[in-house]
Amino acid sequence: MRSDNIPEFAIIGHPNEGKSSVLSTLAEDDSVRVSAIPGETVVCQTFPVRIDGREILRFIDTPGFQNPRQTLEWLQNFSGSEEEMLPAFIAAHRHHPAFHDDCELLGPVAAGAGVIFVVDGSRPLRHVDRAEMEILRLTGAPRMAVINCKEEDCGYLDQWQSTFRKHFNAVRIFNSCQANYRQRIELLESLKAIDQQWEPALRTVVTAFRTDWEARITRTAAILADMLKDILAYRRTVACSKAEERQLREQLHREYLAYVTTEERRGHEAIRRLFKHNIFNLELPPQSILAEDLFSRRTWEFLGLTNRQIIAAGAVGGAALGLGIDAATIGSSFGIFSAVGGLIGAGATAFKGKELLTGVRLLGMKMGGELLQVGPVSNVQLLYILLDRGLLFYAHVINWAHGRRDYERVDVLVPAVSGKSGYTSGWDREQRKICDLYFHALRKGTPVEIEAASERVQSLLCDQLWAICEDRMPVGDKAACRF
Repeated sequence: MRSDNIPEFAIIGHPNEGKSSVLSTLAEDDSVRVSAIPGETVVCQTFPVRIDGREILRFIDTPGFQNPRQTLEWLQNFSGSEEEMLPAFIAAHRHHPAFHDDCELLGPVAAGAGVIFVVDGSRPLRHVDRAEMEILRLTGAPRMAVINCKEEDCGYLDQWQSTFRKHFNAVRIFNSCQANYRQRIELLESLKAIDQQWEPALRTVVTAFRTDWEARITRTAAILADMLKDILAYRRTVACSKAEERQLREQLHREYLAYVTTEERRGHEAIRRLFKHNIFNLELPPQSILAEDLFSRRTWEFLGLTNRQIIAAGAVGGAALGLGIDAATIGSSFGIFSAVGGLIGAGATAFKGKELLTGVRLLGMKMGGELLQVGPVSNVQLLYILLDRGLLFYAHVINWAHGRRDYERVDVLVPAVSGKSGYTSGWDREQRKICDLYFHALRKGTPVEIEAASERVQSLLCDQLWAICEDRMPVGDKAACRF
């Protein structure tokens, strides 16, 4: 550990073993260069981890070993003290091209960094691996071995684990392309065991990571609640002449749909940035439910509440949650749902076929013309669809490891069968009631009532976000699959 008491770890291993990918995921830094070309990393690069502007941890990306057998032989024949060994090796080989990478990667260790040694668990152990392990053992540095192992390809796991136990203070299996928050925390917890002197500083690091993640969860809940408020409480009043009325109705409705889409995108973007995906900008595949337009038939079929649950929501909020005025005027030409059948259930909220979100209504006459108003939203189902899409996007973001680069293969929810496949349809009555009352408050409540309802929704969302983070949240009341 350096004199500033900030834990520092050199990520070391054979070229193309996943070192940079492990570093990127642990540091939550997708700017780390991850390449399939062996030997791309030729100089050490430090990646500080900061929380609230304070540096708490450092990772160092290093080149792979260049000549481990010759390096090991030199170290084994060194006659000086352990403290002098690495500086002496670097001084003796600094200008030798055949040992450039070995000197470069051992530099941080000589300066006091701990070691995280990364190997690809999908291949067998080789003699050169044993040489590299012995080099690191001779350094005396606190060290952990990480087996970067894909779940479907771990045939050599026992072989690696057995050998690692002889050379390292701790051993972890870690899939750098799929590791989520919990798995990153578990690895950091394991680092505390590599050296007793490092334990207090690393305990502080883990606590800081947990506190920061909790703050991000709270902020995500606030982002989603604010997005709902902006979209669902939106209303706009304009004046027009009688001759302009129909055209203006259509224009106002198009503008509202564009507004909803923009606000949802802005909310998702804020969540993406909050979880430090600065380069992550995926074009979701067409079969993804998140790639669907918010107002598409498929979105409304698979997300949101069931008809029975919508009826219950109507009973909570009353008839105000029902059909907007002038459904016949707006129709289905604007890509949203129009009423096809009769109204069913309590509160006139459930419909057969497609559903209408809001109407443009005539407020009254004014001198020389009329007043038209668009909003607020009259269908509570939009709230639940926005929630489902927000929660699905959050789940996608937090489970996309920063070290992952296979952008062409995206794990997102794909409904496997007909029926609701989001999160909210699986909520219990009390959870849905919180959202229904929030919807009703946004439509007709006072500022105090809206604020109180918003706090309850944010508390509910915090619970749901943690459940997703900890893999405790089932998706929907129907089977769903990932591709």
